[in-house]
Amino acid sequence: MSTLTQQDTFQALFAASPENFHSIRNSGKESFLNQGIPAVKAEEYKFTNISKKLDNALTNFSTALPFEVTPSQVKSALFEGFEGDVLVFANGAFLPELSSTIEGVEISKLSDKPETSLGSIAKASKDPFAALNQASFVDGIFISVPKKSQIERPILLLSFNKENLGQVIQPRVWIEVGDFAEVTFIDQSISLSDSAYFVNKVVEVKGGVNSQISYYRLQNEGKNTIEVSNIETDILKDAKFTSVNISLSGDMVRNNLSLNLLGSNSEGNMFGVYLLNGKTHVDNHTNVDHTIPHADSNELYKGILADQSRGVFNGKIFVRQDAQKTNAFQQNNNILLSEDAIVNTKPQLEIWADDVKCSHGCTVGQLDEEALFYLRARGLDKLSAKGLLLYAFAGEVLEKIEEESFHNHVVNLIQERLGSKF
Repeated sequence: MSTLTQQDTFQALFAASPENFHSIRNSGKESFLNQGIPAVKAEEYKFTNISKKLDNALTNFSTALPFEVTPSQVKSALFEGFEGDVLVFANGAFLPELSSTIEGVEISKLSDKPETSLGSIAKASKDPFAALNQASFVDGIFISVPKKSQIERPILLLSFNKENLGQVIQPRVWIEVGDFAEVTFIDQSISLSDSAYFVNKVVEVKGGVNSQISYYRLQNEGKNTIEVSNIETDILKDAKFTSVNISLSGDMVRNNLSLNLLGSNSEGNMFGVYLLNGKTHVDNHTNVDHTIPHADSNELYKGILADQSRGVFNGKIFVRQDAQKTNAFQQNNNILLSEDAIVNTKPQLEIWADDVKCSHGCTVGQLDEEALFYLRARGLDKLSAKGLLLYAFAGEVLEKIEEESFHNHVVNLIQERLGSKF
């Protein structure tokens, strides 16, 4: 029997948890022990055997400790052209002394905000890793954007991670954005260790009426990183939430992203690119819940897989009985560059209303040989022609990134990987 099936495996994590948020910690622990780490037979983790991966990679399940990060490390981690504010983390712990003071935005440690409704959006009952985080996170960050605030500079959540006397890093982020407010977040992690470590992240976003929120995320950590993230948001009347997730590296990565459309004329957008090589495994599970009439959702994920990499896409759209006049679009497209690369894709619609416009689909294929021949006939070498076609394939998602410096940074990373930069 795997050690991950034994309840006492995680007692060190539970024992290290502070006494604050006592009630939600207990409910998280109860929920986790009821669910357990999912076995390979679990439907939601059918193609992602994370139990085996964790069992083989980690020797203990104690809490990873924060470590010293220098100002020069922060400076060197910023991408070219970035002009925004930075919130710095080390193994999930918020470091206010290295972070920006953002005018008009309230920022504090979660331990200083006991009234925060943690777990009310990313519910522990929905995923065992969300439950584990809720039961045993040490502290986190509270970010509040007041109503009618227009935060023009992007806010970078910059996380430095490494294995350090413990192997479970559990970031916890609570973001609330007031009515008629606008803000852009960029979420980026930096690996400072080649050792295997496990990141179990939970981000809850509460968007107010007519709020405009963009959340961009870059996953480009070390090749031995194991990560599960649960990002969930409530989207109210006339509000818009846009997520763009770029996955480039890691050992095994599981992204759970859920949007709850709770008001009329709300809009939820979910875009992603996963560009994988080696033996990297990335699993994107998305969930859009239409609960109210006159709401829109758009979803487009694209994958490029080489070598022995593996991609998983499972997208779910729920349209509740009262959610008439719903517009929902979902598409997953993939290109396989190797006979050993594998993708498992499963777009899903569950519709209980009768006056809706919904579509979903998926494709898996190889490069267009005619297009490749066309480019080579016009003077491009094979590598450049191939890279150009692949970049064009991914570009439909990349153009959704409206923050210029981050867009340019991601484009450079992808072009260098694809060999299309010339």
